[in-house]
Formats: sequence, structure tokens, C-alpha cells
Amino acid sequence: MRREVEVVSPTRQRGMGLVFVLLGVAIWLFFARDVDSQALTTFGLNPGGSKTTLPDWVIQSQPALNILALICTALGAYQLARGFRRYANWFLAAVVGMFIFGFLTWAASGQSLNLVGMLDASLGRAVPIVLAALSGVLSERAGVVNIAIEGMMLAGALAATLVGSVAGSPWIGLLAGVAAGGVLGLIHGVLSIKYRTDQIISGVVINIFAGGLTAFISARFLQPFQYLNNPGILRQWPIPLLSELPIIGPILFSHNFFVYAMFMLLFVLQIGFFYTRWGLRYRSVGEHPKAADTLGINVYRTRYMAVVLSGMMGGFAGAYFTVGSVGRFDEFMTAGRGFIGLAAMIFGNWTPFGAFGASMLFGFADALAAKLAILGVPIPSFFLLMTPYVATMIVLAGVVGRGQMPAADGQPYVKE
Repeated sequence: MRREVEVVSPTRQRGMGLVFVLLGVAIWLFFARDVDSQALTTFGLNPGGSKTTLPDWVIQSQPALNILALICTALGAYQLARGFRRYANWFLAAVVGMFIFGFLTWAASGQSLNLVGMLDASLGRAVPIVLAALSGVLSERAGVVNIAIEGMMLAGALAATLVGSVAGSPWIGLLAGVAAGGVLGLIHGVLSIKYRTDQIISGVVINIFAGGLTAFISARFLQPFQYLNNPGILRQWPIPLLSELPIIGPILFSHNFFVYAMFMLLFVLQIGFFYTRWGLRYRSVGEHPKAADTLGINVYRTRYMAVVLSGMMGGFAGAYFTVGSVGRFDEFMTAGRGFIGLAAMIFGNWTPFGAFGASMLFGFADALAAKLAILGVPIPSFFLLMTPYVATMIVLAGVVGRGQMPAADGQPYVKE
């Protein structure tokens, strides 16, 4: 099943062209003019764990920034005049990438920044956000809004810790975390599908319930009895040969099970949703459930399956915080990653790979905020952390993109 390539409208063409030009002007106005003409920026290309040592990448800051500003402005002028039509979104990604690189060049001028190490940290910070976004995609593609992902992640994190500690195996804890998320997904499905409770209210109730229950169990059992809060951690599995590749080896092929599973799930869901009959039936329930029912598709069963899978994915995301990262449970340790995953899902236009790209943007902003504090850049970290949310609002406004949520998303179905 081949998907049609979207052609941008004239309004979006002008909007994107204006964004290109503004980003180019911003690079010159705020970055290029602010650096010393003799300053050098050094980018490290050797993250920890790489057996192949590459020389640092040293560039002249101001000339590099001037070139980036010129390219962005030229692309914007062409977009305004004629437009890139089918490839506009790719050029948008390229211009945004050049702006980010220009920002890094300015921030590290006269200093050194481990560029590859920061990309590695960005991926690590993005993993739970990607999984939370995939949880949202699984549910909303079938027409059920799921804002309970945060609660499902907390439940998964706690279950993974408690069961993993008792069983003495983080793998068994992982399975318990996935199961706990699935149970909450089933509860959400019963409330929103069978009893047709408002899906937002159902999600809020589950979030409050999971937050209170996990906090109580943590204070009552895990804190007094520390042996119940020691599930262990899934160790890294460096892939032979691939993990030794320069730059990409440590970033992509030297992680634990969660990162590899995340990439496998991305491909499985992307192919499953858009290139299989199962995916067509699944999406039809979220787009036009009445028509799907007429064609013999069981709408209720499909939606139940969707919310349970969504809950299991949320539990898997929550287990990352404990058996995949720190090896213990702390109250509200997910810190809103479930809600950030929902924002990434929207920014990614309800698609797996789109959600992954948006999640990487959130993870990169998080890693960059921590790094710039070390470099002494005079920009408050919360400004950097809010940039992905601003980008999400721009996408929702249709200035540089158009969000296409499932047509029946959030609408209960009543069989006639």
C-alpha cells in the first residue's frame, strides 16, 4: 500500500518560506554577529565506549555561521518564489537542523563540545518519550484518546521494581511492568468503550489513581524495606562489530534491551499501520468506525485491543526508568514524560517515525539544557526546554505543517 506524498498548499508554502528566511536572519543576527571573528569551535567526535579515535572537528565560528545564514535565507527565498512542493518538509528539517548546528557553533565558540556524546545523551533521554508517544499512537489510531500514559508509566515502573526485586530478576520485573500497564489500559478501555465515559476524564482518573497508589506503596513498603526496591538493571549489550563503528557505533549499537526494542517497535508499527491489511483495518476504526463496522470489522474489539496494547507500551516505557536506567523506584519519577510523549505524538502527526523524530527533539533539548549550563551560555535552561512545545504549537497552528489526527479520535462508538 503506497502512501501519497503530500503537496503543500500555497499558504503553507509561504509560511514555510518565511520560517526559512527568519531562521537564516536569526543565525546571522544573534549568532554570527556575536562571535569573535577569530574564534574557533571544536566539536568532539569520540563518545565514551568508542574504540576508534577520530580527530576533533575544528571550524571557524563566524564564517561557518555566515554560510549557514546564507543557505537558510536562499532556501527561504526559493520557497517563497517557487516552492519545493513535494520535498518541502525535507527542506524544513534541513533548515531546522542548520539552525540547531548554528546555535551549537555559537554556544561552543572558543570552547569544545562533544557533539557525538550529546547525541548519545539525547537518545538516552528520548527513549521513554518515544515509547510514551508510541503508546499514544497505538490508542489514538483506533479512536481512543489516552492521556493516562503517565499513570501507566508510573504503574509499570513500580511493578517492575517490586516484582523484579522479589523475583531477583529485572526481566521478570519488566514483564510485570508491561502487565501492569496493560491492566490500566483495560480499565481505561472498559470506562471509555463500554460505559462511554469521557475519555479525558477516564485518563485523568487513572493518572490520579496510579500516582496515589504508587506513592503509597513506595512510602509504605519500598522505603522501609530497601530489598524490595532493588530489581537490578538490564545491562548493556554492545552488538559485535557494529558497536565498534566510529560515531554511530556507541550511539546506536551499545545500549540495553530497551533501546533495541524501541527501534524494532518503530519499524514494526510503521510497517504494520501503513503497509498491511491489519493496519488498514486498525486505522479505519479511528477514522470512520461506522463504515468499518459496516464492512465487518469489530470496532469494539479493535478498540479494546488498541487501549490494552497502548497500556502495555506505557508500562514498558515506565519499566525503563527502573530496570532500564536507575535500578530503583522513586515517587513520580516519570516526571511528566507521559504528557511529553503525547506532545511528541501530536508533533509527529500520529505516526511512529514522526513521533520518534519529535521525541528526539525533546530529548535533544533536555540534553542541550544540561550541556549549556557547563559551557556557561547566558540562556536560561527553561527557554531551551520549552522550544519543542513551541514547535508543537506551530505545527498545530498549521504554519509549517498540518496535524492530521484520526477523524473519530475521542468519539465513543455506539453500534446501531
